[in-house]
Amino acid sequence: MPFIDSKITVPVTPEKKEKIKSELGKAITTLHKTETYLMVGIEDNYDLWMAGNKLDKGAYVSVSLFGNASSADYDKMTAKICGLYEQELGIPGNAVYVTYHPISDWGWNGGNF
Repeated sequence: MPFIDSKITVPVTPEKKEKIKSELGKAITTLHKTETYLMVGIEDNYDLWMAGNKLDKGAYVSVSLFGNASSADYDKMTAKICGLYEQELGIPGNAVYVTYHPISDWGWNGGNF
């Protein structure tokens, strides 16, 4: 039950959103999850500031995960996310923040896992 929510400063075309969604679907296996229940949110043209300066190109990516993963797996996932956003949107890794939120109770379809 992962959810990857991205807030991105640049405009993202529908084609790029589809590509990013697909690549995140592949990357989620790094955290021992599948795309089957993956939900992805992409909010573009989002205002972000880092160190008091507005970012022309930047992203905040929040990964919520039912259960937990190892620090090594989170590190690999961060590398994949940063690489993807640099390749697809030209956002450098030093302007991407990624946070992880392990969750013990997750609801879906009228019940909890």
